[in-house]
Order: sequence, then structure tokens, then C-alpha cells
Amino acid sequence: MDRLFASLLRILALTRKELLAVLKDPRARVSLLIPPILQSLIFGYAATYDLNRVPYAVLDQDRSAASAELLAGMEGSRLFDRVADLHRSDDIRAFIDSKRALLVVQIPQGFQRGLETGRGADVQVIADGRNSNTAGVADAYLGAVVEQFNAQWRADHALPAPPVQLVARAWYNPNLESRWNMIPGMIGTLTLLQTMLLTTMSVAREREQGTFDQLLVTPLSPTEIMVGKALPCMLIGLVQATGVLLVAELWFRIPFAGSLLTLYAGLVFFLLAAVGIGLLLSSFAATQQQAMLYGLLLIMPFSLLSGLTTPLSNMPLVLQYFTMINPLRYAIDITQRVYLEGVGLDRLGQDLIPLTLIAAVTLVGGAWMFRQRLQ
Repeated sequence: MDRLFASLLRILALTRKELLAVLKDPRARVSLLIPPILQSLIFGYAATYDLNRVPYAVLDQDRSAASAELLAGMEGSRLFDRVADLHRSDDIRAFIDSKRALLVVQIPQGFQRGLETGRGADVQVIADGRNSNTAGVADAYLGAVVEQFNAQWRADHALPAPPVQLVARAWYNPNLESRWNMIPGMIGTLTLLQTMLLTTMSVAREREQGTFDQLLVTPLSPTEIMVGKALPCMLIGLVQATGVLLVAELWFRIPFAGSLLTLYAGLVFFLLAAVGIGLLLSSFAATQQQAMLYGLLLIMPFSLLSGLTTPLSNMPLVLQYFTMINPLRYAIDITQRVYLEGVGLDRLGQDLIPLTLIAAVTLVGGAWMFRQRLQ
């Protein structure tokens, strides 16, 4: 028991020393705490698939009451911004090519006559496909306006309703706001960025400053040195995650449905895996520059293969297998499910078990490499 207590004291002393080395510079404190908050704010506003004020032009060749009613439905929505009324079909290309309009709505002659006779009528929508995602979302918004027009036309003209009507309801994100998905996922993404870089550069900093040899002559064992290096990075990572969580809760007003205890328990498992990868990389790096390059080399593929911006199921099968060793994939799933769905630890086994395996492999591998470098 005395040996365990003495070991804990040595680890705490090394942890304190690491925290002082990282936080003693005021600029370092600012760079660790402020950027995650600013980045979450930027992502909350910039990295969104929601559209506001979609610019569109109209080529109304029917100029009837029915066409005016359809266009009034678009103008009554805050999602669309009518920028021009076209008079010729040749004008469509100019507006699309110059990006003055994302959509062009073309209403042909005979539009109202087709509705009144029951034959139906077509409306052509020409979208700028250079940004396929934006065009698809805008087209879906326009489809909702057309459906509303159809329902109102049937009611006003005593026409029979269609036999089947689709009523959509979105769980966990009623208004389908993309930042509700993005910001909780950023808790893990921004935490990984700083935590892994800090851990990777920790041992390299000791080598560059010439204090690594001093650690070796202390009573600290290699395992205690690794634990003392890992704990400060995990603590800083938890503080950064808290900052992003506060932005999501207090600034963007995204309702938190789960338990803070569950969320932080999942983050601890994730940080263990991130720190393990960082320590494993640090055993290969001789300088801080090398350590930073190794960390940045992994952060980009981890982010792209995390499922935050693109569904994992859309990726090639080989890449889907590669995502299984990506800790950020499981961290994003944990934060989104706990934050939006309110799930408990009993339903997070599919994420916690892989994170535990990644942490065990990387920490053991890092410790082995560390001992090899000592010899």
C-alpha cells in the first residue's frame, strides 16, 4: 500500500510538472482554451447544410392566377429569395452560370388549364448542380412548397385527396437543423485535435529541451512517466470538451437530452484512446516538429472517416473497415447519441468496447516502444 501511495505521489508530481510546462505561458493557455470555443462557433454557423434565402429566378410563361399562387407560396417562405423575373429561356443559362440564382423555376404555358381540366401540370426546376448537396436541399424545400400548393388547390376546387399522404416526423432533431448534428460531433473532433497533438509533443519536448535524461534518473518508472504524461493531456481535453459543450448548450440552445455523467464517461474512454495514439507516435518522434507532423498526418483522415460530415455507409467497404480503428468515429457516435437521444452507458457498448481495445493496444504499444527507446 505504501508503494502504491508513493507511486501515486510521483505520478501527481509529474502531472503537475506537465501542466505547469504547458500552461505557464499565457499565450499557451489562450491557445488551448479559446480556439475550441471559437472553432465550435464558426462550425455552428459556417458548416451547416441548412439553407436560408435561396436565390431563385422565375420564368412564368403562363402568367395565370394558379402560377401566381404557386410563386406566392415560395415568396411567403423565408427560405427563398426571388432575384429576377425572366422573359426568355435563353436567360436561364446566364443566371445559373453567373451563380446569381441557385434555382430557376420555369412554369409553362397552359399550367392553370392543365390543373383545371385534371390533366395535371409540370413545373420545371433547373438547379445549379455544381454544388450538388445545396441544390438537392433546395430542391427538397421547393418540393415541400409544391406539396402545400397541391393540397390547397384540391381544397379550393373540391378535388379528391390522394389516397396516401406522407406525414414526416423527425426524432431527436424536429426541425432538421444540421448544427444539431454538427456541434455535438465537434466535442470529440476538437478534443482529439488538441489532445493528440499535446500528447505527441510531450515526450519530444523533453528530448529537445534535454530534460528527458533527467526523468530517467528520477525514481519514476517508465509506466509512471507514461501515466504522468497522459493525465495532463486528458484533463486539458476534458476542459476543452466542456467549452464546446457550453457553446452548444448556452449559445446555440441545443437541448441536452442525456446525462453529463454518461457523456464524460464516454469522453474518458475516447481520451484514453487518443492519448494512447499520441504516446505511440511520440515514441517515434525525435523532435517536436516531427511529433506535430505525425499528429497532423493522422488527424485529417480521422476527421474525414469519422462520419461527421458524410455517412459511413456511403464510403467504400475498404474504408468502412478502416474506420473501425478510428477512435473519433466512436466519440462522435457517443456524443451525438448521449446529447440528442439521451442514451445511457448500457446502450453504448458498441462504442465503448472498440475504444477500450484501441486504448489498450496503443497504450501497451506506446509503453513497449518507450522502454525500447530507453534501452
